[in-house]
Amino acid sequence: MQLGLIGLGKMGGNMRDRMKAAGIDVIGFDTNREISDVADLAELVEKLEAPRNIWVMVPAGKITDSVMSELQGLLAEGDLVIDGGNSKWSDDLGHAEQFAETGVHFMDCGVSGGVWGKENGYGLMCGGAEEDVERMMPVFDALRPEGPREEGFVHAGKVGAGHYAKMVHNGIEYGLMHAYAEGWELLEAKDIVTDVHGCFKAWTRGTVVRSWLLDLMVKALEETPHLEGISEYSTDSGEGRWTLEEAIANAVPMPVLAAALFSRFTSRQENSPQMQAVAALRGQFGGHEVMQFGQEPYHVTKEGQAEVSPAAQPKQDDGASRPGAAKSEH
Repeated sequence: MQLGLIGLGKMGGNMRDRMKAAGIDVIGFDTNREISDVADLAELVEKLEAPRNIWVMVPAGKITDSVMSELQGLLAEGDLVIDGGNSKWSDDLGHAEQFAETGVHFMDCGVSGGVWGKENGYGLMCGGAEEDVERMMPVFDALRPEGPREEGFVHAGKVGAGHYAKMVHNGIEYGLMHAYAEGWELLEAKDIVTDVHGCFKAWTRGTVVRSWLLDLMVKALEETPHLEGISEYSTDSGEGRWTLEEAIANAVPMPVLAAALFSRFTSRQENSPQMQAVAALRGQFGGHEVMQFGQEPYHVTKEGQAEVSPAAQPKQDDGASRPGAAKSEH
């Protein structure tokens, strides 16, 4: 089988290697000439035998839209395009309509596995017509983990269903990661626990919380036992936001995802404007102390009540300003 692969980055490059190892003839294109097999998309299409199969693995949004538009002018009736990036599911509907004008088939596929996928295989969630799924099954079988097909691959439904399933998958991932993170900090905070890494490692077999994410947490703690020096700043790919938007649209309560996502937003703020407002209000209604920069660490804590987690460094002021709310134009 022959496949054109657009995008040979961390995911795409590893996927190319895995497919080639399974005997698939992969012709890859990337803007990095050193790793690309062809000079441009026109040459890629020219080298593929009709009907062509093309897998797009580039960043979601404008870049994906640009690639799809260029392909539309190059492909012919009967060709097939798969968007395997992290596109928003609703974008798939527009791309499918776009290609349908020239008789080109379109599918979407959510891909999970990260940098470990080349070795372990990728979890695949695809959306599209049944005949297109069957046409691409050799590719799906090459990419998925070994074992029963249904344990690493699903035809989730119509166009858009694959990316929708991957979106929800990532929303669940946010919550799982945050639960492990909360447990880690509490174990670190308690002085009677002397082997936090060992606790996490002991959970990797036989327990109800075992998972691949837990295995990765153990690996992280092996590399940096107390995660010292690691910045709290956490980005988000956008899929957590999309999942929460869908939860609201469908009246599905998702407090775990919401808390995990909002915690990431908090991680990017030097000093929380919201908590500045809370501190000011406590001073107004209750006469509670409202501290200014330079007064940390705080006053003596109440008996039996920790003011700062023993696993955390208290906020310090070294003389430099630590802004909270940005200046407003209103």
